[in-house]
Amino acid sequence: MNEPVLSRLQQLMSLREGVEALTSSGPWVPLADWTDSDTHLCLHLDVPGVSPESLELQEAGDVVTVSGERPPLPGRLSGERPSGAFSRTLSLPAEVVPQSGQATLSNGILCVRFEKRHPTINVSADELPEDFSDHHSQ
Repeated sequence: MNEPVLSRLQQLMSLREGVEALTSSGPWVPLADWTDSDTHLCLHLDVPGVSPESLELQEAGDVVTVSGERPPLPGRLSGERPSGAFSRTLSLPAEVVPQSGQATLSNGILCVRFEKRHPTINVSADELPEDFSDHHSQ
């Protein structure tokens, strides 16, 4: 190979090592989903290995912040799973009753259930009988 190609390859390898170093020791962000159950919104956050004692939930206006910490594994030789502290701030997808969040932790998934300020009501409309207007307009 010629000099410029080798030089560029070396630069790319150094850049890759730098990115790997940043991502392996930097903060991590748990994945999240929102669900709507007509009267409540539910936040589902993947937090396997996070101790329940380290979890904190703060609700302020139209955002909720969840923070916690996953300790590093003792004797870890190599790894792909991040550890350390995290903080995740998410916008509430609809208005909720302030301070209504109730959290549960099961199988490494944190579920926070919020009461909606304006519940969704599913109503089905039946057709009115043809003579309905005749009886009610008198």
